[in-house]
This record gives sequence, structure tokens and C-alpha cells, in this order.
Amino acid sequence: MLNFSRTRTAPRSARSLSLGGLDYVDPKTKSNYVGKFLLAAALVALCILVLKQSPSFNSPSPFSNHEPGVTHVLVTGGAGYIGSHAALRLLKDSHRVTIVDNLSRGNMGAVKVLKELFPEPGRLQFIYAADLGNAKAVNKIFTENAFDAVMHFAAVAYVGESTLDPLKYYHNITSNTLVVLEAMAAHGVKTLIYSSTCATYGEPEKMPITEETPQLPINPYGKAKKMAEDIILDFHKNSNMAVMILRYFNVIGSDPDGRLGEAPRPELREHGRISGACFDAARGIIPGLKTYKTPDGTCIRDYIDVTDLVDAHVKALEKAMPGKVGIYNVGTGRGRSVKEFVEACKKATGVNIKVDFLPRRPGDYAEVFSDPSKILLELNWTAQYTNLQKSLGIAWKWQKSHHNGYGTSVTIAAP
Repeated sequence: MLNFSRTRTAPRSARSLSLGGLDYVDPKTKSNYVGKFLLAAALVALCILVLKQSPSFNSPSPFSNHEPGVTHVLVTGGAGYIGSHAALRLLKDSHRVTIVDNLSRGNMGAVKVLKELFPEPGRLQFIYAADLGNAKAVNKIFTENAFDAVMHFAAVAYVGESTLDPLKYYHNITSNTLVVLEAMAAHGVKTLIYSSTCATYGEPEKMPITEETPQLPINPYGKAKKMAEDIILDFHKNSNMAVMILRYFNVIGSDPDGRLGEAPRPELREHGRISGACFDAARGIIPGLKTYKTPDGTCIRDYIDVTDLVDAHVKALEKAMPGKVGIYNVGTGRGRSVKEFVEACKKATGVNIKVDFLPRRPGDYAEVFSDPSKILLELNWTAQYTNLQKSLGIAWKWQKSHHNGYGTSVTIAAP
């Protein structure tokens, strides 16, 4: 018997029928092609629609590219008291600013004020960062943005609190600074303005304090800042980075135009600055001011207005040179007693503030004030707002019009 069956080794291909010399495609195959084409077209259209909702679809973000003539500054801790004032000044000077903050001590209200003042695209952006110690998250921020310089303010900064929770301070200040520095090195960011403190000097035997005064900190806050300085200086030995380290003294005051002020968390009042305590006493939030006696009466401090402090940071940014390190004290050069400070606060607020003298706090200093000669000589900077009563009066005016600080704090969930 003959076998007429045929073994097919390949799938049947689409065949065209010949009708009068014309090829005619199988209708089923043609329908299948059309369906696939329409599906692909629909998917492409959907993707385009989604992309168009993104602000970066039409053009790349100005924050992700270097622009000639524009300095893009990353301000860590830029929602805080000093950082927000620094961001304001940078924006006024036409810099591009990115604020990174976890809002644990800062205020979203301050960022909102800055955004309202500078709404133009490409001027200011805010990035919530849960922890600057998270190297992966920090690296992502540096990958997605083209920074020219970093002003590193982000830090917990209360002497008393540091003695109660030292590990928090070593992590937040020392470890986080290391992560930021590594990210700068990896992404070629060439300028660092580091916010340090006179607490690194401890309690020197000789006053005033110069940049050559031995650094012998007596509390975890000062120790953590000195460790961070040491890391920066060791790294710089084999780097061409421009580094400026500013060791500043006791900060007071607020924006003279009343746009920003100091609004610490209520739970941190007992650790806060003396100006905050004076204002709380004037408003009746606390019964009075608590301080301690020294052999000469009350402790001595060098009070620097935040506007002057920010000006020093801007001058440091302008003068920073590749491969060079500048270390400067930022103060008025004049020590004021707490008694003198309280009298100025009474006059500024019009309230007779009660003062209780207590035993000295652990980790606190009896006398600290600066010699600002070096910063005057090299950066042409000197304090302008040196009238205690006037600085406190400006800050008090903001406090009176912001009884709840910047208002209800905004909570942002960690990504």
C-alpha cells in the first residue's frame, strides 16, 4: 500500500492564495497582525500619556545638570533654624538650592516660606531624607542632582542632650558626615562648607579662643564635631576638595525682615538655646530662666546673630579654593555674661523675667568667647549685628507673631 501521508517538520507558514495572478493573504492572519499592531499602539500612547504627567518629560530637571554661572548648593539641615536662614541668603544671592532634611529638628513651614519667596522653577527644591547615615539613599540624592557645593548643617546640637544620649550624637554628627563626604568624593562635588562649633575647644585656660587653641571637648556634642572635623581633614590630605570649617559660638536672632525664625520642638525646650528659654519665660510657657553661677557671677558667652553667621558661610563659599582648607572662628570677639543677656532680653520683650541660679550642668562651660581676627583678615568678615537688645528684639517680634512656630508640623512618611 502506498503511503500518501507527509511528515511536516516546520509549522505551516502563512500562505497567500493566487487569484488571477494576484496574491491574497489569509483573512485570519491579516486580522491577527492588525490586532497586535493596535495593541502596541495603545500601549505606546499610554506610556506617552504617563510620561507627560512627569514634570521632567519636556525638559531635564535644572537640578540635575550643571549650569554655567549658577552655583548649585546642597544645604543639609536646610529646614532648621540656621540652615533655613542660610538657604534664604543663598537664594537671595541667586544660587540654586537643594534642601535635604529629615524634619526631626527642622520645620517644613520654613521650607514653605522659602518656596513662596522663590517660586521660580530651578531655584529651590526640598528632598526628604530619613537618615543621612543611609549611604544608599544619600548616593541616590547625589546621583540625581548636580551639586557644586555642600553646606553641611544637619546635626543634633544640644550640649545637655548629648550627655544623656551620646550615641545618638556620634551617629548623627560623625557617622553622617562621613557618609556625606563619601558621596561628595564619589560624585566629584568639590566644595564643602562644614558647620562646626566652639564646643570642640572645650573649656580653654586662656581667652579669647583662637583657631590655634587646643581642641579638648568636654561633652559628646563637641567630641562628635571634632571627630567629624578630623575625618574631613584626613580625607583632604589626598584630595583637591575646597574645604571651609566654621566654628561658631552661641547663635541668636532671626531674619530682620521677619520671614524666618527659631522654632524648636517643644519637647527639646529644656536643652535649647538661652534665647529660646528667655522668650518662653517672657511668654509664660516656663516660669523663669535657669542658669548657673561661676566664680565671676554668671557664665560668659559670645553671642553671634544668625544673619552674621550666614554671611560668614557665604563668604566662605566665595573664598573656598581647590586643595585648600580654611578653619575659622565665627563670633563677635566679645564675651557677654548671662546676666547681661537676660537684661537685654527683658528690655527687648518688656517682661521682667525671673532667673534661678542652679548648679552647673554636665558638659557645660563657664566662659567661652572668640578671637575673630583670622576670619576678618582672610575672608573680610566681621559681625555687624552686635547689639544684643536689637537682635533679641527682632527675634522676639517673630516669636510674638508665631506663637506655634511655623504652625502645625508636617509629617512626611519615610520613602
